[in-house]
Amino acid sequence: MFRKKQYTASGSLSKLALRKLSGNLIAMVAMVFIVLLMVISILAYLITPDSTPFANQQFLELMTKKPGFKVQMLKVHKNEPVQQSWFIKKMLFGKKNRYTYIPINTYFFRNDSIIVEGYTGVPNEKGEITAYHLADVVYALPAEKQTIAVQNNKLHFTDIDGNLKTADISTLQTEIVDKLIVSKKFYLGTDRFGRDVLSQIIVGSRVSLSVGFISVFISLLIGIFLGSLAGYFRGWVDNVVMWIINVIWSIPTLLLVIAVTFVLGKGFWQIFVAVGLTMWVEVARVVRGQILSIREKEFVEAGVALGFSNTRIIFRHILPNVMAPVIVISAANFASAILIEAGLSFLGIGVQPPMPSWGGMIKEHFGYVILDSAYLAIIPGVAIMLTVLAFMITGNALRDALDVKMVNK
Repeated sequence: MFRKKQYTASGSLSKLALRKLSGNLIAMVAMVFIVLLMVISILAYLITPDSTPFANQQFLELMTKKPGFKVQMLKVHKNEPVQQSWFIKKMLFGKKNRYTYIPINTYFFRNDSIIVEGYTGVPNEKGEITAYHLADVVYALPAEKQTIAVQNNKLHFTDIDGNLKTADISTLQTEIVDKLIVSKKFYLGTDRFGRDVLSQIIVGSRVSLSVGFISVFISLLIGIFLGSLAGYFRGWVDNVVMWIINVIWSIPTLLLVIAVTFVLGKGFWQIFVAVGLTMWVEVARVVRGQILSIREKEFVEAGVALGFSNTRIIFRHILPNVMAPVIVISAANFASAILIEAGLSFLGIGVQPPMPSWGGMIKEHFGYVILDSAYLAIIPGVAIMLTVLAFMITGNALRDALDVKMVNK
C-alpha cells in the first residue's frame, strides 16, 4: 500500500516564524503602521492639503492657529503661464500653485470687480479692503498692458497666451463663488509662518523614512562586506577589521555623525551618508560573529573540498544563514537612524529649511511648549516617538520569530 508522506507538526522554520509573527498582535499593528507610513510618505504631495514644494505655502495672517481652524479664502489666478506637471514629478517634488490664496472675512461684487475684506488673524478686527478685477481673478492676464473692455455686461480682454477672451460678468461672478472662494481647514493648525502643520508632517515623514532606508542600506553594504571578510578569512584580516570597528565603536555615535556632517556639509543627501557610515559597525560585528561559527560547519567544508571559490561560499552558502540576525539589527538601526536625523535637524546641522523634517519642526517651535501652542512641538515629537516605537516592536518581534530555539517551542 502507499505510504503516507510524513510532515512534522511544526512545518518549515520559515512558515513557523511567519506563523509566530502573525500571532503577535502588537507586532502586526506596528507593521501595519509602518506600511501605512510608507504609503503616506510615497504619495506625500498627492494627499497633502498643501502640495506646493516642501509644503511651504505661508500665510502670515494665520500663524499659530489651533488645530481645526477654518478660514475663507479667495483664489486669485497668478499672472503667469500654466505649467503642466507630470504625475510622477508632482508626487516626488510637489507642484507650484497656479493660484494665490488670500484669507478673507467678507466679500461682495461691484460692477466688474470683487471687493474683499482681508483676514487679519485678530478676532473682530477689520482687515484691509481690496478690489480685484473679475477677469484677473479667473484668468492669467499679462502682467503689463492689461486691457479689459466692458461692453453690454461683457468683458473683453487678452489672456497671458495672447488669446482674445469674452466673458459675461454674471458668469465670472458665479464661477468665483462656486470655485474660487473656498473654505480651508487646517486639521493640525498652522505653524509660526502660517504653514499647514499636517502637510509639514506628511512631507517630513519622507525625510525620516528616506534617511532610515538609505542609511541602513549603506550600513548593510559596508557591515556585511567587512564582517564577512573578518569572519571567514580570520587572521590579519580579522585583526584589521576589528581594529577599525573598535576605533569607531569608541567614538559616541552622535559626535561621529556630527563630524562626518561637518566634512560632507549640511543637506539632505549628506545626512544619509553620515548616518550610514556610523551604523555599519554593529552589522559587521554581528555578521563576523555568525560567520565565525558557521564556517566550521560541514557544508562549508564540503564547499571547500569541491573547489568552490571563497566568494561563492560566502555569498551563496554562508550569508543566507546569517541574515536573520542582520534583519533584526536592521530594524533597530532604522529606528536609530530616525532618532539621529531628528537630533541633527534639531541641532541645525541636518536637513536644511525649507525642506520639512520632524526634528526641524521641533527645533523651530520648542519655545512654544511653555506657551499655549505646545502642539507645534508635540505633534512632530509624537510622530517620531510612534515611528521609532513601531520599528523597535517590529525588530523585537522579528528576533523572537526568527529565533530557532523559540520557533521550535
